[in-house]
Amino acid sequence: MKLASHELNDLAELTMGCYNTIGCMASFIQQAQDPELKQMLTRQFPLHVADYNLKVEFLQSQSTPDIDKFQPDQQVRKLSDFTSNVGTPQPGQPRTEVQTHTDREIATAYLLNQKGSAKNYAVASVECANPDLRHFLEKAFLNSNRHAYEVWQYMVQKGYYPLLPASEESLSSLSSFFQPVQQ
Repeated sequence: MKLASHELNDLAELTMGCYNTIGCMASFIQQAQDPELKQMLTRQFPLHVADYNLKVEFLQSQSTPDIDKFQPDQQVRKLSDFTSNVGTPQPGQPRTEVQTHTDREIATAYLLNQKGSAKNYAVASVECANPDLRHFLEKAFLNSNRHAYEVWQYMVQKGYYPLLPASEESLSSLSSFFQPVQQ
């Protein structure tokens, strides 16, 4: 398949990102202690493998791969209140000696991985000229975005990620600052 040079470079970087995600997730699944975290990672893992394999197919094939065989994960909604902590905040600090990761470390690493992946997919997709590759990158963005959201909710519930409501003063100030356009 023909690609522009920047598309090839972006695709190679995104493929390397998947290579990293798969290796980390394989380790994280083995190390996770919380059954909920382990189940989430185990359920999401095959989508990262499918994403990686489709990227490899884009790199190796002379024709356009079947993009429809990759469907982003469904968005999971765990929290009923999206503006306040539901778990007790758990203060923490990074460890400097690590043999095995804690659930908090696993969730944090995976969240940051998926947030970074989503940003990288978004940037690559808006710069992509090939419509098939662009469509696939949009799907991959949705997948990483949804996985980041799910693990973020898990972290909020466990108290690993603070979720604080905006102050009434800030909300009042900003809501009166912007006025609707009269049509």
